Amino acid sequence: MKKSAFLLPILAVIVVGIMSSVFIVDEREKALVLQFGQIKQVKETPGLGFKLPLIQEVVRYDDRILSRDLEPLEVTPSDDRRLVVDAFARYRIANVEQFRRAVGAGGEEAAARRLDSILRAETREVLGSVTSNDILSVDRAALMLRIRNSAIAEAQALGLQVIDVRLKRTDLPIENLNATYERMKAERDREAADEKARGEEAAQRIRAGADRTVIELVSDAERQSQIIQGEADARRNNIFASAFGADPEFFEFYRSMTAYERSLRPGNSTMVLSPDNEFFNYLKSDQGASASE
Repeated sequence: MKKSAFLLPILAVIVVGIMSSVFIVDEREKALVLQFGQIKQVKETPGLGFKLPLIQEVVRYDDRILSRDLEPLEVTPSDDRRLVVDAFARYRIANVEQFRRAVGAGGEEAAARRLDSILRAETREVLGSVTSNDILSVDRAALMLRIRNSAIAEAQALGLQVIDVRLKRTDLPIENLNATYERMKAERDREAADEKARGEEAAQRIRAGADRTVIELVSDAERQSQIIQGEADARRNNIFASAFGADPEFFEFYRSMTAYERSLRPGNSTMVLSPDNEFFNYLKSDQGASASE
């Protein structure tokens, strides 16, 4: 009985010692075995690990991809239009031993704060080298890539791997919104006035061209009309001349009938002439001028 009473505490101490010397690392984490603050063992693969009980301790770090939202940051692009930028980063602990030496006992929260400082500085530097239109445009993937690449080197000193940096939102400061809106409105009004002026100029050119074309067409038509009319008059005169040459008496009779038709119209038939006037030769006789001889 005395021997068993003596062995039980010893066995209990041995069991507790064995259990405290074993630790488990799962696939989502990495672990360091520390002895008086010094790194004695790095455990990056999942499974069982061993340490000295009481003397050594295990510190665990997340091995997954982590996200970090930055506080809204005010930047000044190259055109001096201030912008408020919201961004976030995705990163992971790549070198757990270097990570421990860089941040000490502060752990992941201390590393996140230092990463914030790096990202804020790189964001200000990259966005300060371009215009606000480049930042506000939909095609700003190149800017985010530049921020990430610039932050990678500094983050490596912390044992971190920066995987991605994204700009979530870029807005103007509230106090600048109205002034910017008025400036944009004035620019759009100026562009609209320029477009309207160019349209009026083009319309005037089109109208002038159309008027010139009308004048040319009308002039050409009148010229052709006069040519045709002149040719018709010439043909008529030729016909009259031929008729006069064939039968002068008949031609004289035709001319007298035409003159009677034009002169003796309703409302215009009063004429004062001497009785022997030649105008009425064919009214006196169908022989005309030969009847009076």
